[in-house]
Amino acid sequence: MAIVGGNDSAALQRAAAELAAGELVAFPTETVYGLGARADDDAAVAKIFAAKGRPADHPLIVHVGDAEGARAFASEWPATARRLADAFWPGPLTVIVPRRSGMGTAAAAGQTSIGLRCPSHPVARELLAAAAALGVAGVAGPSANRFGRISPTTAAHVHEEFGDALTSSTAASARPASNRPSSTAAAARPRCCVRACSPASRSRPRWASRCARPGATRRAPRARWRPTTRRAPSCG
Repeated sequence: MAIVGGNDSAALQRAAAELAAGELVAFPTETVYGLGARADDDAAVAKIFAAKGRPADHPLIVHVGDAEGARAFASEWPATARRLADAFWPGPLTVIVPRRSGMGTAAAAGQTSIGLRCPSHPVARELLAAAAALGVAGVAGPSANRFGRISPTTAAHVHEEFGDALTSSTAASARPASNRPSSTAAAARPRCCVRACSPASRSRPRWASRCARPGATRRAPRARWRPTTRRAPSCG
């Protein structure tokens, strides 16, 4: 697995070309490193599940460059989703919306909803833009580690985790990801659920109800914790 510099635009263009060709690319986000494949290609997404050893019924987060890119995967874009995106994107918030038929089927594990995120990390954003220019609608990207293990925060961690097992993969190296918590919001209904997710945590997911309000300040969503059995796209 090759490691390229995140400040090397030519190398990121090559990484984007690998994504367009259906290969895997590890890239930094503002939380942890993700293992990415083009989300509009189910065969490419299957490589993520195989590499991680992740059950295929566990949906993945799809990374997009902006709200317009998110709409390519959504059958509808509710007002709640728009307000959440306006308030917290780019950033570590995953918005769950109804999925457009035929888009991101494997990434969504066949579910009728899909989790979409617009990262703020500059390397992730440049990679997404370069991939979009090559026709990649979005990049499915769970954390770049084997299923159930600690999420990586450097390109070196990704290499240690997979080594040469991912011979076609590229790790875009940049400043370490922050390992900061991320949140998930289900925006398909007037009320939505918000989950704060610590990437390195192995604790059971906990949810809370919250409404997105017009004019909300740009800060991480806070939640009152309640247990749930609902499965949502995760970073694991």
